[in-house]
Amino acid sequence: MATISRQQFSLPSSRIIDYALWSESSNPNAPVILLSNSLCAPYPTWERVVPEYTSRGFTVIAYSFPGHGGSTTPEDLSSTNFESLADDVQALLNHLSIERLHAWIGVSMGASTGIVFAAKYPSIIQKLVICDTISSSPVNAGTDDVFAPRIAAARKAGKMDDLVEGTMDRWFGRAWVDANPEEANRVRQIMLTTSIDGFETCCAALQSKSYDLRPLTVKAGQSVDEALFIVGDKDANLPESMQELRKGVEQGLQSKGIVSHVDFHVIKNAGHVCYVDGFDEFIAITTQFLKQG
Repeated sequence: MATISRQQFSLPSSRIIDYALWSESSNPNAPVILLSNSLCAPYPTWERVVPEYTSRGFTVIAYSFPGHGGSTTPEDLSSTNFESLADDVQALLNHLSIERLHAWIGVSMGASTGIVFAAKYPSIIQKLVICDTISSSPVNAGTDDVFAPRIAAARKAGKMDDLVEGTMDRWFGRAWVDANPEEANRVRQIMLTTSIDGFETCCAALQSKSYDLRPLTVKAGQSVDEALFIVGDKDANLPESMQELRKGVEQGLQSKGIVSHVDFHVIKNAGHVCYVDGFDEFIAITTQFLKQG
């Protein structure tokens, strides 16, 4: 049975990263999987997933974004971008003396961070799993900014309750929430450990003019050995729009002659955080991809 170590790591800026490490003491050299989350989803949202990986011989690391769970925010809430989020992970890996990741599994913001990380820090990630992410900020996509009104509403309310409930409706749908009250409440309570400052600072990354994954996908593909794309079929237009990202990563891999195709799985009846409402299929897909040898 894996043991869990819940820790906090102080960056040179004194900002804190909240993380957990699950490992089997019998295999201190086990390959490492890093889990990276969505906005408003501190790392405990992964806790149902983790045993599925540790039971297969992996060490697992999960961490929380600024202002999520026990992670703190920068003084300037507008300063966060995906490059700084990738730098946070590199600092954490250095702290843990981890030079190579067997896999990075990222959902939403965590997937975007994974692409940026792979492009900036080549040859650290072996297998890259990208789930349910938009390709760029609203300003780069030419769409309305959905984040600013949500920040304003949370500030006006002075709490995250209504924002979290609205987010759950968008992610999972009210029918799933009503049909799965225990799991929905578990996720809700974890989400509520996101502070308003944490929500705003991570929204700054999503709103940034620098946020555009499309020019980075080929480079990201060149820096990993394998890649996999997963999306919930109820997640807005992402089953279609993520194909552009897949093709870029595939092109990068092909330029190294490693693979000719990057698989793209759509999980039926799942939404934006597909490891929650699409749990069984998510586990089946990812554990097959993570196999060694």
